[in-house]
This record gives sequence, structure tokens and C-alpha cells, in this order.
Amino acid sequence: MFASGFPNLDQMAVERMDHVGIVVDDLATATRFFLELGLELEGEASVEGPEVDRINGLEDVQADVAMLQTPDGRRLELAKYRSPSGPDGDPQAPANTPGIRHLCFAVDDIEATLARLQGLGAELVGELVNYKDSYWLCYLRGPEGIIVELAQKI
Repeated sequence: MFASGFPNLDQMAVERMDHVGIVVDDLATATRFFLELGLELEGEASVEGPEVDRINGLEDVQADVAMLQTPDGRRLELAKYRSPSGPDGDPQAPANTPGIRHLCFAVDDIEATLARLQGLGAELVGELVNYKDSYWLCYLRGPEGIIVELAQKI
């Protein structure tokens, strides 16, 4: 172990991160948002059954899933649980709320991307900022309150 308490790299079992999953109430709107951002739809499915219940630690799971992929092969899973219903989240949670708070995407034209996403109802959380003449950065709130950071290298 390193002094930090993390295992040595030769002891790690992770090969790669496969995907990030986000639970949403409106799967179609969330999917459309990420397609407009530039991800591609890899596939859609409905899932249920004993195996799905056991994986989720819930009973009578019925969910619809959309799997999306970035141009470099990273994957994003959007899931709408039809059953059982879950607790409501806070779609206005600020950027410093504990938990996974945002996803960052590198883009080639931040202003055009921002305009397209605002056309779908996304709103800037703060401002579009030139960060130390290295990146244009901004946070925007998309469907379900999902915060997306856009980054364009200067």
C-alpha cells in the first residue's frame, strides 16, 4: 500500500470504467439532450426480472434504459425506473452538493454547443469563463437538473 492507503497499481482489479449511470424521470428528454450534445445512441432496452431485482437490491424492478456513447468510446447509461418508484431528487441542487454532481465534456465549439443545449431548455449555472487562458468553461443545468460542464481548450 501507498502511504495514502491506496493499493499499488499491480494489485488493482479495475480494467476500465465501463459507464456512468444516471437515473431520470423523462428518459426521452434526457436522451435527446445528450444526443444534441454529440453522443450517439448505442441502444435502448427494457429490463426486468429476478436478476435485475437482485442487481438493484429492489423488488419488481421495471426500467427502461438508453445507452449512449461519446465519440471516444466512453459510455453513459440513462435509466427510467417504472417500478418501484424512488425518492425524488433535488433538480436544483447546487454544484457543491455531495455526490456525483456533474459530467464534463470536451467540445470543439463551446458557444455553438451551449446555444444548442439552451435551445433544449438547458440553463447556465454560472457563466461561460475564460479560465486562465487555457480553457473556456461553463456549467449548465440540463434535464432532471443534471449539471454538465463544457470545456473548450484555448
